[in-house]
Amino acid sequence: MRYVALSIVMLGVCLSGLAQDHDRDPFRPSKTSATAPPPEARIDINRASVDELLKVPGMTRSWAGRIVRFRPYRTKVDLVDRGVITAEVYDRIKDSVIAHRVPD
Repeated sequence: MRYVALSIVMLGVCLSGLAQDHDRDPFRPSKTSATAPPPEARIDINRASVDELLKVPGMTRSWAGRIVRFRPYRTKVDLVDRGVITAEVYDRIKDSVIAHRVPD
């Protein structure tokens, strides 16, 4: 009986984790605000220099340095998923950055 109860609790924990990630589908474009620059005007986190990243509203030299140091990124959400920046910083910059694929 204990194993059944433990299994149910573990299943609930796993499902709640999945629910938290429901909006982080890398195959679906991320939601941006109406004031976001067009994709061609966004800063590419895989190619931009620290100085170019500093043009992004809400970016600091420290965060820009971390972004450059931990490249490459598959998507811009990798910045949070890999612990490069905090979710708060991501919310400030997400509309102004993009992650183009780096050729192999």
